[in-house]
Amino acid sequence: MVLLHVLFEHAVGYTLLALKEVEEISLLQPQVEESVLNLGKFHNIVRLVAFCPFASSQVALENVNAVSEGIVHEDLRLFLETYLPTKKKKVLLGVGDPKIGAAIQEELGYNCQTGGVIAEILRGVRLHFHNLVKGLTDVSACKAQLGLGHSYSRAKVKFNVNRVDNMIIQSISLLDQLDKDINTFSMRVREWYGYHFPELVKIINDNATYCRVAQFIGNRKELNEEKLEELEELTMDGAKAKAILDASRSSMGMDISAIDLINIESFSSRVVSLSEYRQSLHTYLRSKMSQVAPSLSALIGEAVGARLIAHAGSLTNLAKYPASTVQILGAEKALFRALKTRGNTPKYGLIFHSTFIGRAAAKNKGRISRYLANKCSIASRIDCFSEVPTSVFGEKLREQVEERLSFYETGVIPRKNLEVMKEAMVQAEEAAAEITRKLEKQEKKRLKKEKKRLAAIALASPENSSSTPEECEETNEKPKKKKKQKLQETPQENGTEDPPVSLPKPKKRKSFSKEEFVNNDLETANNGNLPKRKKSLTKQEPVSEPEEATNRSVPKKKRKLSLKEEPLSSGPEEAVSNKSSKKKKKLQKLAQED
Repeated sequence: MVLLHVLFEHAVGYTLLALKEVEEISLLQPQVEESVLNLGKFHNIVRLVAFCPFASSQVALENVNAVSEGIVHEDLRLFLETYLPTKKKKVLLGVGDPKIGAAIQEELGYNCQTGGVIAEILRGVRLHFHNLVKGLTDVSACKAQLGLGHSYSRAKVKFNVNRVDNMIIQSISLLDQLDKDINTFSMRVREWYGYHFPELVKIINDNATYCRVAQFIGNRKELNEEKLEELEELTMDGAKAKAILDASRSSMGMDISAIDLINIESFSSRVVSLSEYRQSLHTYLRSKMSQVAPSLSALIGEAVGARLIAHAGSLTNLAKYPASTVQILGAEKALFRALKTRGNTPKYGLIFHSTFIGRAAAKNKGRISRYLANKCSIASRIDCFSEVPTSVFGEKLREQVEERLSFYETGVIPRKNLEVMKEAMVQAEEAAAEITRKLEKQEKKRLKKEKKRLAAIALASPENSSSTPEECEETNEKPKKKKKQKLQETPQENGTEDPPVSLPKPKKRKSFSKEEFVNNDLETANNGNLPKRKKSLTKQEPVSEPEEATNRSVPKKKRKLSLKEEPLSSGPEEAVSNKSSKKKKKLQKLAQED
């Protein structure tokens, strides 16, 4: 008896379910289809065999990518080999995707089935999955599906920035639109300014040049020979400038007011700016085509190659087209009209704008267009699937088309395709090696710059952290040093020390010595020994000299203190000196009386 198992891939993990013994005919009946919607009835049909959750979101993305591409992932292989019966002939595995079913049958040997009963069972499993697996809620299952869907879409959308063909599609569309708009606006300027200067239309044919000249001339009556040189620069032709000057003198146009002239000049300046932007856009398109499709642009030109890519939708789609489709790409209306009326089908579409078809004779236009379409399909495939883009193949293919054109005209046999491609392969390898060398040099330079930048940041960070406290200390110490220097410099400049700069203690000693001296005088006056006073005075005088020497040799820090204490010590000293002078006078009077 064959056992039917069903493999279900969910964002959370792989699930293997077994169907109970139910006939396949009954499963296809509407009653059984309704039982899929009921959880109780569905449990009677399906039994959970195993559930293998994904370890992480990255692992889930890898498994989903493998399933979508029809590849058996290692996790899926291990899961099936572990939980499916060993007898492979008695097992029938139901899967939702035929690609993964074919891969499993080829690699593991299990018979796989899709559609019919399996589709109904998978619909029920998808509906009741959170009830079949224990510990899984409907909210968590939806979150896992949403997260995996975002990451899967993001991985599919990833592309190389330098090879984006969307920018080419938008650029060529804008370029075509600008051509139409510039032509329309230029015709409006021609009609508007033609009322005032109708002869200018016949002299100048180019739209952008006409707008520039109309903006420069303004009122034709003001045009004179002094402006002839500037007019020659605009028209790039001396004969045309002279013809414009002569026509302005004998013009049949109407007079124009200043306001109308201002409006015409402003509108023509807009047209000139549009034409300049069109040129810059064309330059941008050429640079993008050289990056994205260098071979195709070298073969058929940037504009025609960009139109082919835009019409196909992308470079990948153009590479998938056969040469017959590329040949009539852009002529779909003519093709279907020919099929309806049973007329002749078109020979060329967008490739008609290339120079090769225009150079060919009328009888050879169809042949050269077919040959050119063949080479275009080869070039688009090389551009799409080559790792290093190079224009070598496009140049060689262009040479082949040129040789084919000369063969149609002169009969000279062209070279074989094999020989040309061998030469192109050799040159392409050299060009690829050179490009890789340049890229490696650029990468090395970038890495060196990055290392230097990181090293500078690493050196700057510890210096800042270590220098901050030191700088703070230096800023605190600097004013103190300045104060000390000022105090040291003041006595050196004067040459003598100030008398009040002295210690308070020596002054107190001096004051005490005077008091003692007064007492001694009183005693001597009573005893009648006056000469001793003179000796004491003579002895007292040299005592002051060492005191002054000691005051001079006092350290600088003590001098600061003496400056602060000076006003306090000066008061009692003066009082003592006054008393001593009075007592001296009294003693002199007493001595005279004796």
